[in-house]
Amino acid sequence: KGKLVLLMRILQHVIEAILLVTGIQSNQEMTKKMKRPKFTVPQISCDVRAGKITNVEFIVKCPPGCQDPRYHVYGADVYASYSSVCGAAVHSGVLDNSGGKILVRKVAGQSGYKGSYSNGVQSLSLPRWRESFVVSEGKPQKGVTYPSSLTYSSSKSPAAKAGETARADQSPPVPGTAAQPVTVTQAPGTTAIEATHTTLPKPSPSAGSTASGLRPQPAGQRSKDLGEPALWKPESVLLDAGFVPKEELSTQSLEPASQGDPSCKVDLSFLIDGSSSIGKRRFRIQKQFLTDVAQTLDIGPAGPLMGVVQYGDNPATQFNLKTHMNSQDVKAAIEKISQRGGLSNAGRAISFVTKNFFSKFNGNRGGAPNVAVVMVDGWPTDKVEEASRLARESGVNIFFITIEGASENEKQYMLEPNFANKAVCRTNGFYSLTVQNWFSLHKTVQPLVKRVCDTDRLACSKTCLNSADIGFVIDGSSSVGTSNFRTVLQFVANLSREFEISDTDTRIGAMQYTYEQRLEFGFDEYSTKSDVLNAIKRVGYWSGGTSTGAAIHYALEQLFKKSKPNKRKLMILITDGRSYDDIRIPAMLAHHKGVITYAIGVAWAAQDELDIIATHPARDHAFFVDEFDNLYKVVPKVIQNICTEFNSQPRN
Repeated sequence: KGKLVLLMRILQHVIEAILLVTGIQSNQEMTKKMKRPKFTVPQISCDVRAGKITNVEFIVKCPPGCQDPRYHVYGADVYASYSSVCGAAVHSGVLDNSGGKILVRKVAGQSGYKGSYSNGVQSLSLPRWRESFVVSEGKPQKGVTYPSSLTYSSSKSPAAKAGETARADQSPPVPGTAAQPVTVTQAPGTTAIEATHTTLPKPSPSAGSTASGLRPQPAGQRSKDLGEPALWKPESVLLDAGFVPKEELSTQSLEPASQGDPSCKVDLSFLIDGSSSIGKRRFRIQKQFLTDVAQTLDIGPAGPLMGVVQYGDNPATQFNLKTHMNSQDVKAAIEKISQRGGLSNAGRAISFVTKNFFSKFNGNRGGAPNVAVVMVDGWPTDKVEEASRLARESGVNIFFITIEGASENEKQYMLEPNFANKAVCRTNGFYSLTVQNWFSLHKTVQPLVKRVCDTDRLACSKTCLNSADIGFVIDGSSSVGTSNFRTVLQFVANLSREFEISDTDTRIGAMQYTYEQRLEFGFDEYSTKSDVLNAIKRVGYWSGGTSTGAAIHYALEQLFKKSKPNKRKLMILITDGRSYDDIRIPAMLAHHKGVITYAIGVAWAAQDELDIIATHPARDHAFFVDEFDNLYKVVPKVIQNICTEFNSQPRN
């Protein structure tokens, strides 16, 4: 019995020990769970750039409003670390403008970053950068621990001082420039960030282009004398060797280069005289003039862009519109231009600029006025009139600067008297500048800049294809029929396709009529060519009688009353029969209101009525085809007459 009692006590102690151990373990587990920190997503502002953050992979929350163009983004899909983190997320489509969480991962620097427009954000191009990043949805990856707070490359957080730029996050280098490689030695007691604190480089002598055939350094391509870029390593801030010369090391941080003066957004070409007669000294004065103009203009992608063509016997592009994106680079490129020699064939140069220089490939932006400033010593050695006419019709605003023009005794040697007036956009004096001698040329800088930046007065930006409100008046009577009506709509689409359509260029409206009238769409409804063409396709056939007179009156009230004052008003009426009502008074009213009317008759249309409806002379504004299927033949004739009439306007 005593042994049994002893055994039971031992068993009781064992059970108590087991319970005690189990309880301790349970408490430890609970303590671990309680102590495990909860992951909180750090928030950043729209202006925080990836290069300011030293973490390699992290999740952040972006606020609303990061679609704003103030927050610059460089590249597409893979972004330079100089980009706004949240701006890049909107550009990539991971976020919309309402903000949200994103996952950011740093990757190696790229040899070039190409800008693009996506999701309401215009990203910019950059030749190369030391570090990149990619963005994706803000979902944590399994097995990865993300920081609840970010580490910045500056001692202060971005919120500590508004507008402070992180030291390691230097401004991007200017495209097309290069510099000697440099090694930075870290001083004792300094951080790696402080050791790499640099400013923008100056262009090296190899950058830019010269008349002897050297071309600008292509984006992303390194000069032969430059060292290879260092390998990218996570959580390290690297110099972009090849951009920062030793003499440029400083303790100041620079902001990105100016985007340009938006109030002077023009695509500007200077045609400089490189003929032998000008001499080296005058050629240097001419280059200094260009440098002064470049300095006065705030050149940049959102403002004026500038290129230079030098002419002698033949013209040659020194650099085009997209070669240099700021005034400093343009000035450096001008300094490297050498004189070509030869004759002074300005007419050939104007023709070259019209056909080649103002192209999308060479940086022409489409929405910016094209301006060509022709500089000539004395007078040209070829004719400029025909080349200038073609330039004007192509939308090029020609300015002429004549230095040391012909004296009375010398005029007998001129191939084309009064050449400047034959060349310029308008003969009202706005586009012509005469300089008595080369040493007074510098006085012309301010007047010229003021004129080329006055975009409202650049009259030749308007062409026959981009400056009209065109209203189509379409006969939808029963005699047309469904099949033929679709052919008429195709004719309307074919004509519309020839014009440059936007809310500031040509605008298109349309109405249909029978006994009654119906507005299909007005001038202000569609601002792109594709939208206009789709709207034309959607027009439904009505069927009914033919009241052409009432239709013209309706077009004046419902379409052309909303035309802009600075637009040419063109009415193109298509009908297949004689009108049931009087067309004389409405037609006269249209002519009186300055509406240029083209009358297109098909099949049973009455020629006498077409002549009355059409603007005088009727032979240029009234057309007839015997079948609907032949309407397409009229398209080039109508376009040609519209442009001929536009270009025949007086130039005073």
